[in-house]
Amino acid sequence: MAYFAASCDDVETNTKFAESLELDYPILSDPEREVAEAYGILKGKNASRVTFFIGKDGKILYIDNKVSARSHGADVAAKLKELGVDEG
Repeated sequence: MAYFAASCDDVETNTKFAESLELDYPILSDPEREVAEAYGILKGKNASRVTFFIGKDGKILYIDNKVSARSHGADVAAKLKELGVDEG
């Protein structure tokens, strides 16, 4: 299983943010907002906070568009279990 975050911020900003939180996953940068637009999550100049669960075959299994930063880790773990996605 692979996981990562994506942001419309530039690489330098995302790198500093990831380091400040000691994240164990990368934050991909989309400063031109091309990917955010392709996924339909742009609202004006900003991207909505959305989590896409994508299967090994590349198909989207679920879209969580009601992300709560406070509970997101637990929410993701529960959704992965519900989807039957293994952690290996």
